[in-house]
Amino acid sequence: MEKDTAILKDLDQLFSGLTEWMRRQYDPTSGGYFYAASSKSSGLFQPDIESTAQALNILIRNDCLLNIPKDIKNKMISFFQHKQDPKTGYFFDEHPAMRKDEVMVHRALGYSINSLRRLGSVPLYEQPVAKNEAPSYTESITAYRKKWESIDLRNSWRGCDLLASSTVYIGQMDEKKRNACVDAMAHFLEEIQDPQTGLWGEGSLYVKISGTFKLHTFYKRFDLPMPNQEKIYQSIMTCLRTEKAVDMCYIRNPIDLLAYLEVNMTNEELNEIAEITIKNMKKLKRSDGAFSRELKHSPKAPNVAQIKANEYYPNMPEAVPLSLGKVEGDMNATTQATLIRLQLYKFYKKDVFPVIDCDSLYQTS
Repeated sequence: MEKDTAILKDLDQLFSGLTEWMRRQYDPTSGGYFYAASSKSSGLFQPDIESTAQALNILIRNDCLLNIPKDIKNKMISFFQHKQDPKTGYFFDEHPAMRKDEVMVHRALGYSINSLRRLGSVPLYEQPVAKNEAPSYTESITAYRKKWESIDLRNSWRGCDLLASSTVYIGQMDEKKRNACVDAMAHFLEEIQDPQTGLWGEGSLYVKISGTFKLHTFYKRFDLPMPNQEKIYQSIMTCLRTEKAVDMCYIRNPIDLLAYLEVNMTNEELNEIAEITIKNMKKLKRSDGAFSRELKHSPKAPNVAQIKANEYYPNMPEAVPLSLGKVEGDMNATTQATLIRLQLYKFYKKDVFPVIDCDSLYQTS
């Protein structure tokens, strides 16, 4: 058996039981998806925006979107549409702490708009920029620059998440202002990038790579090349070889960065990357068929990892719990696992096949 075939076969075995797990996470009443098994079984939580958008990503990556029954698709559309606040244009879950977390608010806005687009629909109301509900820092380049400069990067993951998520409003602007903001952000990031490592901010290598991953979403969205790509690549290789991955984000973020970077990997390097990645993923695979974000258990809240950085962020918002945090799979980690699989297949230039039985997803018996 060829080396690449054996590696991908080993990878695919990790996705056994995923169809059944996805079926159990669906909520036919709301049309949304629960974050984890304990979210549903405890009766203490509701399906949320991020988990439902992440579930949709899993379905799309497994060619299930066209197989979703029309009534199920309409329920999912309704789920997102009715999360929108008609006054501000933002999308909110029920937990009041969510509105106080800038990153979660921005993520929910992006997730909801993109999910509706993928489902062939649109929001019920205008978006925040059109409603003049966007933050005041979006009013000028100078104000935007001050916002970026105010963000503490001593924890690269959290700081770069704030930087990247602040650009969610740029796509809602008219073309002239949008282009000016994109240029300003690109110039600012180039100024503060470490020219030796290609990374941004401070922290461990995995933390800095995770921060750099957050920033790559800006470059990717606005079709810009990331500077110092070879340096970023070398930093990724050093990290994979020397640091311990304790979070699914640490496994996924380097892979997604590699998929974006225009660098040439040798076959030996690709095999090494894939084998390290799969070894790390195995530690997070759970008996319920899905994956956990963390080694010991699934975190109760998707924003809990960044909140751990509160040494540098004394005004960090309250965590938004979505489950009981048991040793179980969660939607956040599982959507990342499916993306890792997709990217590894692309690296090997192999045709990818679904690991979900789309036809049985919404069977009730």
